[in-house]
Order: sequence, then structure tokens, then C-alpha cells
Amino acid sequence: MMTLRTFLLRATLAASFTTATAAVLVPPAAQAAAPQVKTQAPGFYRMMLGDFEVTALSDGTVPLPMDQLLTNIAPGQAKKVLAQSYIDVPVETSINAFLINTGSKLVLVDCGAGELFGPSLNKLVPNLRAAGYQPEQIDAVLITHLHSDHVGGLTVGGKLIFPNATVHVDKRDADYWLSTANMDKAPADKKSLFQGAMASLNPYIAADKLKTFEGDTELFPGIRAIPTPGHTPGHSFYAVESNGQKLVLWGDVMHVAAVQFPQPSVTIQFDSDSKEAAAQRKKAYADAAKQGYWVGVAHVSFPGLGHVRADGKGYTWLPPNYSTTGH
Repeated sequence: MMTLRTFLLRATLAASFTTATAAVLVPPAAQAAAPQVKTQAPGFYRMMLGDFEVTALSDGTVPLPMDQLLTNIAPGQAKKVLAQSYIDVPVETSINAFLINTGSKLVLVDCGAGELFGPSLNKLVPNLRAAGYQPEQIDAVLITHLHSDHVGGLTVGGKLIFPNATVHVDKRDADYWLSTANMDKAPADKKSLFQGAMASLNPYIAADKLKTFEGDTELFPGIRAIPTPGHTPGHSFYAVESNGQKLVLWGDVMHVAAVQFPQPSVTIQFDSDSKEAAAQRKKAYADAAKQGYWVGVAHVSFPGLGHVRADGKGYTWLPPNYSTTGH
């Protein structure tokens, strides 16, 4: 026989279960919508290269009318090829730099545009800090060439951003872009390139922190400059090698992956010598595809690291398989 005590206990448990079930099944009242954040995560990506640690750093992205800037291609073709890759014009173009930690040196290759290219850039230093480093720790800055989007991040307000670093650049590029005589002879739309180079480099020259090199030169153990003139008179690659692994940092040998990998002959208005730049690109693609080493590119979508594979008369760009371990 059920006692009153047992009945009341069962009724209480049933009521509790019904209430709990209702709480699960009935959604909570709608809350105010959360604001959209509209920012990305910090722009750095790490990988190991033998015993070296390489950190790709983003200075941001900038929209460029690549369908109008690319040359040696049929009218309208660039826009068509970009559309096939679901890329709109203007093309949101990455500006990448690369930090090599050799274990004894911190070497930065290129340093972004700083304040010279608009508000969507100048993110390199915040991303450097987010990656665990301070500008004062950089020992050397290697410049692929003296265009503003590669040197603008050297200074701010005439002051050194990397006060303990020595800047290294090919002598031909320094002699060309730091010459007031050359600037005076340049077309009006090119003068700002000279002005940007001078504003960025002159404070380092005044501090006796600019070193030029000529030709194929080992700058540090495992890091070598390779002359690749064409895009600019003294454009340089930097080959980084450690424990049997290799990475070649290309600078501006190419700009638009979706177009210039399948069609290596396509050039760009920014080239000082488009014919020579095309020859350097052809050589670089073929060597990277044959040897299978890593490549780092300034204007390929961040992190700008990958491999190159031959594909018929052109090439295919293969970004890294994403890793959270940095290996």
C-alpha cells in the first residue's frame, strides 16, 4: 500500500523532472544581437626550417586594380582569370614580411609599408609583438628592394623602428632609389617611390646602420642574398638554409598568384625592366618546382609561404598545410 509520504515524494520528483525537461526544451528569450567584430586574428604564421624558426608577418592588405596593372596579357583576360578563382577586383593584396630566428640572430626580411600606403596597412609591428618579439630585438633587416611597401615600415616620424638593427640592401638598388638626381629625372608619378625610399632609409644612413652588398653574398650563416634584377635594378632574393631544408624569399618576382603562376609571362607596371623581371620569374619558378624547396612571396595571400609545382606550360602554387605546432 502506498503511503502518503511515498505519494508526496513521487509527486515531487515528477514535478521536478517536468520542470527540468521544460527548461531544456523551451528556448530562452531572444537576446540583443552581438555586434560584429570585423577584425582578423593577429597576422603571424610560424614554421620550422631545419633548426631555424620562420615567422611570416602580415603588414595588412591593400586593394589594387590588378586587372589594370598587369601587362603582357590580353585586355580583359586578367579579370576573367581572377573571376575563375573567385577573386574580385580590385584585388585585396597581401603585404608579407618574414622573420628568421636562427637561434643567435633575429633577421627580418622586408618590413611592410608602414604609413606610406594607407590605413589598411602598418600592421607589421603589432603582429611582430603578437608573435612574441619586440622591434628592439631585431638584429638585421634585409630588404629585397626599395619600393615603399617593403621599406616604409623601417621608420615612423623619422625615428628608427628597429633601433638595434642594421639594414642590408643591394648596392644597385640603394644607388638608384636614394639618388636625388634619379628622382629629379623620374616621371611625376614615380617620384614618390624615391621619396619613400629616402624617408625610410636616410635615418639608418645617419645612424651608420645601412650596409650594401654586391652580387651573390652570404650575409649570415645560412642566409644568402641572390641578385635578381628586373623588378628593380637591385632586386634580391634571400635564400635561407638550415639542416638540409631551404626557403627562398622572392620579394616581388611576382604579384598575382591566380594569374602569374599559370601564365608566367604576365608582367606588371611596377617593374623597372619587365623583360628582365619575366626572365627572373621564369627561372625562379622552374628552380623552385625542380628542387622542391619552400618559397616565400611578398604579395601572395598571407602567409605567402608554399611550394611551386610545374603544371603544363605554367605552374601551380601550393600553400602550406595548416599546422598549429609550427613544424
